[in-house]
This record gives sequence, C-alpha cells and structure tokens, in this order.
Amino acid sequence: MGETQVKTGHPKGLWVLFGTEMWERFNFYGMRALLTLFLVNSLLMKEEEASLIYGGFLGLCYLTPMLGGFVADRFLGNRNCILLGGLLMATGQMLLFTSGSVFENNLPLAKIIMYCGLGVIVFGNGFFKPNISSMVGSLYPKQEKTKLDTAFTIFYMGINIGAFLGQSICPLLGDVKDSGGIRDIHAFRWGFMAASGAMLVGTVLFYFLKNKYVVSPEGRPLGGLPSKNVAEDFEEGEAQKANFSGKALTIAGIAFIALGFFFHYVVGQNLIYTLIYSSGLSLAGLIISDTSLTKIERDRIIVIYIVSFFIIFFWAAFEQAGSSLTFIADNQTDRHFFGWQMPPSMVQIFNGLFVVVMAVPFSILWDSLRANNREPISPVKLAVGLVIISVSFFMIATQVSYIGTSGLLLVKWLILLYFLNTCAELCLSPIGLSLVGKLSPKRFASLLYGVFFLSNASGYALGGTLGSILPATGDKFEKAKELGIDLQAVLDNKITPTAEQLALLDQHQISAHNHFFAGFEIHNLYEFFMVFVVLTGIAAIVLFALTPFLKKMMHGVR
Repeated sequence: MGETQVKTGHPKGLWVLFGTEMWERFNFYGMRALLTLFLVNSLLMKEEEASLIYGGFLGLCYLTPMLGGFVADRFLGNRNCILLGGLLMATGQMLLFTSGSVFENNLPLAKIIMYCGLGVIVFGNGFFKPNISSMVGSLYPKQEKTKLDTAFTIFYMGINIGAFLGQSICPLLGDVKDSGGIRDIHAFRWGFMAASGAMLVGTVLFYFLKNKYVVSPEGRPLGGLPSKNVAEDFEEGEAQKANFSGKALTIAGIAFIALGFFFHYVVGQNLIYTLIYSSGLSLAGLIISDTSLTKIERDRIIVIYIVSFFIIFFWAAFEQAGSSLTFIADNQTDRHFFGWQMPPSMVQIFNGLFVVVMAVPFSILWDSLRANNREPISPVKLAVGLVIISVSFFMIATQVSYIGTSGLLLVKWLILLYFLNTCAELCLSPIGLSLVGKLSPKRFASLLYGVFFLSNASGYALGGTLGSILPATGDKFEKAKELGIDLQAVLDNKITPTAEQLALLDQHQISAHNHFFAGFEIHNLYEFFMVFVVLTGIAAIVLFALTPFLKKMMHGVR
C-alpha cells in the first residue's frame, strides 16, 4: 500500500521546499510592504529617493542569484547555500529592526544600518533564490517529469501564501496609525522583527527536515557538496558546460565597462542601476558570441532576448506597487474596506490573494485552449499581459483625473488595478519562465535564466526611476497650505518661493518643482499614470507586430 501511495502523490520533499520558500516569501514581501513608508516616515527621506532605493534594492535581489547559483554549483552545494541565505536574510531584517529602533537618537547611524541591512538581504536572497527552485525538479524520477508543471504550480501557490501572510502580518504590526490618523513611526521595527522571525523558522525547518525528505527518487540526499556528485546526478548529455574563449570574456569585460560609462555619465543613472543595466547587456552579448551555437539555437536565444526586453516594461509598471502606489494609498486614498480602515502598505496584499485564486483557472484556460488547438504561442500571451496592464493603468489615470488634488481615490479602484495586474502577471511571469526553459540550449539554461532575471532587475530599476517622478499628492498641498504656501502656484511657476519657503518645503519632504520624463513635464497624477499606459501600450503593439517573425525564429517551439 505504501508503495502505490508514493508513486501517485508528490514526494514529501516538495512540502519541505514549499514550507521553506513560504517563510522566505513571508519575510521578503512583509519587509517590502513597509520599506518605502519606513524610509519616508522614520528616516525622513523624500518619496523620490525612497522609490530609487526600492527599485535598486529589488533589482539587486535579481542580480545576486547569478552569483549564488555559481557558488552553489562550484563550491557549496544547494543546501548549504539555502541555509547561508536564510541566516543572512534573517540577520538583514534584524539590522532593519535596529535601524527602526535608533533613528530618533541618531538618524545618520540609522541610515547606515538600513543600507547594511538591505545589502545583507540582497546577498542572502542571492544564495537562497536560485537554489530552492532548482531542487524541486530533482525530486522526481525521469518518468514522472510530466508532474513538474503541477509541482511548480503548487510551489507558486506556496510563494503566494507566504507573500499573503507577510503582507498582512507585517503591516498590522508595523504600519500603525491612531484614530486621528497619526502614524506611529516607531512601529515599523516590529514588522521587520516578524519578517526576521519568519525567515528563521523557515531556515530551521529546512535544516532539520532536509536529510530525511529532500532526497532523490533513489533516496540520495539532494544538493550536497558538488565535489561529492556522482554520474547519476547529471542528465545524459548535460556534461558539456558552456565554454567561453578568453577573447569572448575579454570583449564582454570591455563591453561591461563601456556600457557602465554610458549609463552612468551619459544617461545619468546611479551606480546600482548602471551595474544592473550593463551586466545584463554584456552577459547577453557573451552568450550569443559563443561559437558552438547552431543557427537554430542562436535564433531561439534571440527570441529570449527580444521577449526579455519587452518584459522590462511590464515589471516597471507592475512594481509601482511598493513605491508610487503605496504612497498614493497612504496619502490620497479612502481606504475604508467594508467599514474597516486598511493600513496603506496592506493594499498590495490583493496581488498575492488574486494569484492564489487565479493560478488554477489560468492553467485550466491554457489546457482547454491547447486541447482545441487554439492555444496562442507564448509571445502572444506576453503581449496580452502588456495590454491588460496598460488598460489597468489607464483606468487608474481616468479615476485620478476626476479627484484633483483634494479628492480621495476609492480603494476599490486600487483593488481592481491589482486584479488586472495579477491577470497580466499570470499571462507573463510563469509563461516567460517556461519559455526560457523551452528555448534555451541545455548548456546555457542557467545563464539564460540569468539574463531573463536581469530583465526583471532592469524592469525594477526602471520602475524605481519612474516611481521617483511621482508628482505631489493631496497631502503635500494640505501641508503646504498649513505652512502658508500655495504649492500649486509654485509648481506652475506663477510665484517664486522665498529661500525660507523653499527650506520649509524641503524640511517637510515636499518638492518645489515638477519632475520631467523624456522631456515631458509631469504636472499631475493623471499624466504620471499615462506614462505607464503609453510605455506598456507601445510595447504590446510592437510585440504583437513581431509575433510572426518570432514564431519563425522559435523553430517549432510554442
């Protein structure tokens, strides 16, 4: 009886990995919900600065997994990297807790501790992220590889249950306002403390259960030290690693430095964003320059690159959740939800919630279309995702155009925005990941996943840049009025503020001028949201137009 049960169900190791990943996402999303509000309210940064730090932090979280995957494959093995990453992330959250405890007496020190905390989390994430997913596949014997789609769906739900818990518990502890709407700026640290605790729970669980359950179908422990690997640990034909000539590596190195100069000095990006953009482009160039590639392989890799480019615009819009949309939820939204006043950082929760609800219907949709030979090829699904997100931002833009600077946005519009964004994400994120898997030659698979994640990182960096052009929200006009300044007239250049007035505005983190994007002045929230409508809309149209060409280049892969 025991035998048949093992054959039909999923291996118990899946649940161990599911649990570990769930607590890690609790820690990551819980902290992310509070981060920008903490930077603005406790560390007294301007919203634009907070958006740039947020975008850079998220981008780096997608850059370090390349390093973590490399260290695991060559030196430490998956398990040790997961334990190391978990402990580093728990430590980073404790540093944020410390920063949230000392800022009142020593603001400069609190900022340094905050940057150290984010840095430690970035490296912890780099060790953790690539190693958990790669172990899911190794739990299954070859004849059961068809179960992987379901396994990853279960795993994806684990991610989102964790995100849901983190985004509800951390804001309840950390994003606290009294009945008069005055925020407790000391509460953020308890949210960071909860995130740290969750990460420790996940790491300890993995440590005690890994030897018993995280094993290959034959019962050998998975993800041990690479020096102890045996022949069965490799698929047939997998041994040929990517070999790059010294010349190719030198050219890539020079390209990296040249691109770095271009992005930093010509485009004017900060060092972190420069690092993200130039490493992505030089890695992509390095892979395509490999002489062992056949024409079909090269064509397919070019499709991955084209798709990765369009995905940048999707994430730039999607990731406004943690920066500009959180500030709007905080400052210009009526957050009464069935009679309950919701903390602003908690509005993001609907994304995780909708993923859990919608993941299964979406996979049923693709399956039924496939059964009737109606399933669109992957690039079409991605273009549909871009159209949906464009529509969602157009809806919000129309709503904010009605309320002016004094009205409040109803929270239902933000919830609807997150619903549409989740539908777009389900057309895009899992589909993009599986497309890379289908198109990449085996020997480049992990590097091409790296390029794909670098496109996510670039999207977050672009999202940080775009989030930082958020115009003044209603609360800023109120505050300026209290200070005796007509902010609208200042922004419209109708009156020139005195030096004292400028100092006052600066002290209250209010910008005395409008931001510019691509030469256009952003006057109000309507224009701000239209930037995203135009970017994702154009990206969708161009991607649709390229579909026949991409279909040919994919050489039979759907």
